[in-house]
Formats: sequence, structure tokens, C-alpha cells
Amino acid sequence: MAVGIFDSGLGGLTVYDAVAKALPDVAFVYYGDNAHAPYGVRDADDIFNLTTAGVERLWAEGCDLVILACNTAAAVALKRMQETWVPKDKRVLGVFVPMIEALTERQWGDNTPPREVEVKHVALFATPATVASRAFQRELAFRAIGVDVEAQPCGGVVDAIEEGDEILAEALVRSHVEALKRRMPKPEAAILGCTHYPLMDKVFQDALGPQVKVYSQANLVAESLKDYLARRPEFLGPGTTSRFLTTGNPARVSGKATQFLRKKIAFEAA
Repeated sequence: MAVGIFDSGLGGLTVYDAVAKALPDVAFVYYGDNAHAPYGVRDADDIFNLTTAGVERLWAEGCDLVILACNTAAAVALKRMQETWVPKDKRVLGVFVPMIEALTERQWGDNTPPREVEVKHVALFATPATVASRAFQRELAFRAIGVDVEAQPCGGVVDAIEEGDEILAEALVRSHVEALKRRMPKPEAAILGCTHYPLMDKVFQDALGPQVKVYSQANLVAESLKDYLARRPEFLGPGTTSRFLTTGNPARVSGKATQFLRKKIAFEAA
């Protein structure tokens, strides 16, 4: 039994890379819905339908546990999926909560009432759909009080990264940071709320300044998954060979993925 990783495109490979390093004895199946990327400009029903189709494909591969490594899918579709769609013998987890736990310095599974935390001013950079969902603010409110969140929809960044246009992606990041800082001049922390954005984390950090702590998701998700599987070993199985599926053109996606992670990644048709 492998662990499934779902993303709308290539961004989730940052999560795959981190979890594969943290859990070298675990097999993963990565599903990239490249034919329909990006999700960040789609409506809620469209995102839900595309995400459930991808998760069902991973279930068919024997992945009873699936990580939504797409923040847009996790923000827009996960709650609805968990409440109305996921059967009792399956698990679908998102990527927001590990980051919020790190930001609020709470242990996994800490269900105590929300409390004051040290960080008061948080910048959130995410896709337009993730920002519109307010999922980050909702999850944060379960754990912390008195935190001001200013969200910046980062249109165009995912497209530029997927196309390998680093110059455009860098220019867009700097523009979005400037736009946010006009509304929140002195953020104390910044959340990179898209799994594509770790590839631009140095640009975000440079634009925000050294005094701002930038939280990126991949390593936090890896630590959380390692903890989860230690407590729920029934979702583990034999094998360590990972597979990569795409709804796009496998040769083209493989080339971009290899460039993306700087190591050879071979995708198959989903």
C-alpha cells in the first residue's frame, strides 16, 4: 500500500521530495492533474470535482491515505470531501494544518481552546481561490486568537513556475509582496500557502526582509506525515518504489518535473 500525493500540477513535488527523504522506506504515488492546472482560478465545484476524481484514481492505485499537496484543493475542497465524500476506511489529509501548528507552536492533535500566540501580524501568499476560501483563517482561528492575517492572491505565479519562467515568477513575487506590504507594512511572519512557492522562497524572503520569518510547507508536512504514520501504521504497506501519474503529456511533464526537482522524474499517463 502506497501513500498518495495529489496536486494540480508540479508544485506538490516539493512535498513529495520532502516526504520521500523523511520516509525513505515508504512508497508514494504522485498524481499531477497537469491537464487542468492551475486550480487557483477555478470555481469551488470545479475544484471539488477535479480533486475527487484524482483522489479516486489514487485509491485505485491502493493509496488509502492521500495527501492533498495542492493548497487550493485543500482549502476549497477538503472540508466538503471529509464531511460528505470520504469513506470510513480512507483518509484524505491537507497541508494547511501542519503549517498553522508550527506558526502557533502547538503540538499535533492539541485540541485545547485557542490561545494568544507571539506572532500577531501574518502575511499569507496563496492562489486567488485559496485566498477566497478563507480556509487558512478558519483553521488558524481554531488554534489562536488575536492574529491579524493579511492575504495576498498571487495571480500568475503558478503559471510562471510551471512554464519554467523564473524571471517572470520572480517579478510577480516581488510585485505581490509590495502589494501586501502596502496594506501590512510590518508582517512578523509570512505563510507560503502554495506548494509551488518554496521554489521562490528566497525571493519571498528577500522581498519581505530578514526580520520576517517565512514558513514553507514541504518539511512541515513531512514531519506531520511521519508522525501520523507512526500512529496509524495500517496505512503503510510493502514496497519503496514510487510512481508518478499525470493527466498531461507524460514526456513534457517529466521534463518539467526533472527540471523542477533537479533530478530525473518519469511520469506515466494517468
